[in-house]
Amino acid sequence: MARRYDSRTTIFSPEGRLYQVEYAMEAISNAGSCVGILAKDGVVLAAEKRITSKLLDTQAVGVRREKMYRLDDHIACAVAGITADANILVNTCRLQAQRHLFTYQEPMPVDQLVRGLCDTKQGYTQYGGLRPFGVSLLYAGWDKQRGFQLYQSDPSGNYGGWKATAIGANHQAATNVLQGDYKDELSLEEATKLVIKVLSKTMDSTTLSPDKVELITLSRDDEAGKVCACMAGAGRGAASPCVCICG
Repeated sequence: MARRYDSRTTIFSPEGRLYQVEYAMEAISNAGSCVGILAKDGVVLAAEKRITSKLLDTQAVGVRREKMYRLDDHIACAVAGITADANILVNTCRLQAQRHLFTYQEPMPVDQLVRGLCDTKQGYTQYGGLRPFGVSLLYAGWDKQRGFQLYQSDPSGNYGGWKATAIGANHQAATNVLQGDYKDELSLEEATKLVIKVLSKTMDSTTLSPDKVELITLSRDDEAGKVCACMAGAGRGAASPCVCICG
């Protein structure tokens, strides 16, 4: 009875802490690193991809080991934490985005999508019989209201906009590198080089290779009125072609 607050999300400890939320944070601290940088002409996300066994068939039907997901034509995300939890949240985001598009005939604003998902995540820390989602997300997106945006959310439902941020294992070391090397008005090319530098300095692996990293860049072709999402690495090929999606 005295330790019930240690196992229930609805009870605060005497110090005012929700231990189940903190335990969910620990699941993220043990996951592969994800780094995001907001540039003046786009957003870049990069993630460490951990292969737990060389016997794992990553191409098998039903096996989902991605760190990057497309949520809508103008939004992508990177995840760190429990993959099964991430799949649920990604599907929730996609459903919200398509409902908004169907109802209003225009893409869902990035901050509105993030806020809606974080409301769901917060609910899982407040009601009995539920546990927090053990996953953090980085969101990269563009909309006509605010242009390019980068957000981060955690299991508590808290979220915020960032110029550059990192989640997962070694996130503090990655943040230190970003604080030292990030400059305002970075170009997308410079931001891409910086995320690769951050991962090379902070990853547990000694070498950086396409099968250990996933990367996505979001940019916009103003003349064509399209958002371009380019994905590479981790089984996609070191230089995947740019896929243009109507924005």
